[in-house]
Amino acid sequence: MRSGRQRFSRKRSRALHDVLMDKVLITGATGLLGTTLVPYLKKCENCVVTHARRAGADFLVDLDNRDRSFEFLTQVQPSVIVNLAGLTSVELCQEEPNSAYLANTRTVENLAEWLLQSGAACHLIQISTDQVYDGVGPHAEDQVTLTNYYAFSKYAGELAADRVPSTILRTNFIGRSKLSNRESLTDWVYASLTSRKSVQVLRDVLFSPLSMNTLGEMIQLVIAKRPTGVFNLGSQDGMSKADFDFAFAERLGLATSTMSRIDSGQATFLKAYRPKDMRMDCSKFENVLGVKLPLLSDELNRVAKEYHEFT
Repeated sequence: MRSGRQRFSRKRSRALHDVLMDKVLITGATGLLGTTLVPYLKKCENCVVTHARRAGADFLVDLDNRDRSFEFLTQVQPSVIVNLAGLTSVELCQEEPNSAYLANTRTVENLAEWLLQSGAACHLIQISTDQVYDGVGPHAEDQVTLTNYYAFSKYAGELAADRVPSTILRTNFIGRSKLSNRESLTDWVYASLTSRKSVQVLRDVLFSPLSMNTLGEMIQLVIAKRPTGVFNLGSQDGMSKADFDFAFAERLGLATSTMSRIDSGQATFLKAYRPKDMRMDCSKFENVLGVKLPLLSDELNRVAKEYHEFT
């Protein structure tokens, strides 16, 4: 029979563990990246609190509303905020620049203002985009070129985040979606080729993404080390989206006879301008965090494995 002292000791140990755990607030937790990141951070024994605008999270709040944001953050009292909330449709941002501002800039302004006014001991991790780059890459963090409203609104969000202790991560990600109504680039390629649908892929647009699983691991590292500043976070190298799509298909043994290469200027499905070269120099992240980022070919293998396991 356990003694009362043993029971008390275990209860005290659990309570101490809960106190020492980071309370990590994930905003936009029900989105494409959030649905992969949340379970991983929980597995890493963080105390994770989730936010969304609609169902599926612990808290449902419009973060572009200052008063509601302040009330919500005061209630949660996070030690880390990972901000995934935002409007990611490049086309919609171009058509509705005010919607882009509210989702991608004002939301961050409200988070930063609460941190400043409350004096909370909280670190903000702002997830930004590689679309703040254009021209010949790979790009260092100070080589910003803004060419559409999406990039502009995300960069303005970075400036808001920079007012407080924060890590700003410029990134792009690939991998299998866990949402029925949201697909990633690799989901689109997989669905198109398995259904024998004719698709056009861009040979003049270059990028250096990470898999969502690798990105989750890097975000956990940032939570642990909390560096401040702006960091590129992607694969060591890069390739064109067309080369990426063909390589992904090859790893899955999918026929590519229905896939053709075009320049972005020929793409009738693109209304807003897309940067041509978003490849990033990620050496700053590697040096500060003490990690070696993977090659894009390694990430292709990791993502292909996700689809093999799924099928």
